[in-house]
Amino acid sequence: MPDQAILNHAAQILAAVSADQRADTALRFYFEGHRYLQPPAKRLISHTVFVYYRWFSWLDPKDPPQRRLEHAVAMHERFTADAKSVKAETLAVRAVPAWLAAEMDLPHDYLRQLQRDPALWLRARPGQSAALAKSLFACEPSDRAPDALRFTGTQDLFKTEQFKTGEFEIQDLASQLVGVAAAPVPGETWWDACAGEGGKTLHLADLMKNKGVVWATDRNERRIDTLKRRAARAKLFNYRTEYWDGGSRLPSKTKFDGILLDAPCSGVGTWQRNPHARWTTTPEDVRELAATQLALLNNVVVALKPGGRLIYSVCTLTRSETTAVTDAFSAAHPELDPLPLQIPTGSNTQPAALSSQLFLWPHELNANGMFIAAWRRR
Repeated sequence: MPDQAILNHAAQILAAVSADQRADTALRFYFEGHRYLQPPAKRLISHTVFVYYRWFSWLDPKDPPQRRLEHAVAMHERFTADAKSVKAETLAVRAVPAWLAAEMDLPHDYLRQLQRDPALWLRARPGQSAALAKSLFACEPSDRAPDALRFTGTQDLFKTEQFKTGEFEIQDLASQLVGVAAAPVPGETWWDACAGEGGKTLHLADLMKNKGVVWATDRNERRIDTLKRRAARAKLFNYRTEYWDGGSRLPSKTKFDGILLDAPCSGVGTWQRNPHARWTTTPEDVRELAATQLALLNNVVVALKPGGRLIYSVCTLTRSETTAVTDAFSAAHPELDPLPLQIPTGSNTQPAALSSQLFLWPHELNANGMFIAAWRRR
């Protein structure tokens, strides 16, 4: 159980959380204003805040915040010791909002996974995972992605020499599997249409061995600036960046061998890592985002070469944002054929031919939830 000082810090952060400021943002601002806090204290405070939202609907809103935090931590410790201490039927009612059942299946193992502490995944440079694991010590390899390592240590990774010299990126396993599914070839021309801060852009560039080019676009200039800093640290230069607002006017007349659309989504697949979002995301958000996703697909597809590959990914599992979007898109584009995805099965590292649409579940990966679909232009 955290001591009183930790509980007091966590309570102050809860007071700053609002409809306009998420829990992770409130944590960042709080730590910027309390720079004297050491990394172990920051980790414990962050953990306490996230545990609070993981067990939010079990708590009595009439209790003072410190008592609610204590109750949440006690429940989490009991659940961690014995996951069956909370019935799956109870989790289905309390661990997620009621509207979610109409949007996706809720397997018992999935619900239990949501209540666990999330794993921290690293992506080593291609072929360097064994060397990185040896140098960082607390790492476990994955049989789902060749360069993925689960980090189990407590050191501040951002301060390690390996991070400073670009030997790895912090990237969730599900996100890494998007790059594996895209399977870009050195010398090709790719477009990461909603690149954000560049996690998948860098993975594509790495898989292409710094040969060819990856166009990275986003509507947020700050994110593009972050992407550039990350690419410099990783010594990746086979990319270029442009601003794109997602509209029908594309940033280039280039025709691409491959397009990755990692579209904005509800983020339901990240609810283990970001439990506060469970209580702020609405069905209206899902419907609006599904319309945006379909519009983005329709906009980017015109830039695909004959024979080119289109990869659609979203870190959500809702039907509205996954199969409903891809079914509507496929019906509107008979010039595209479904493209079977090649993803390691988990039983070994040999890829298996799967369907052109794939759900990655948190309880199967010990990572975020993700949906991936793929097409090839005839």
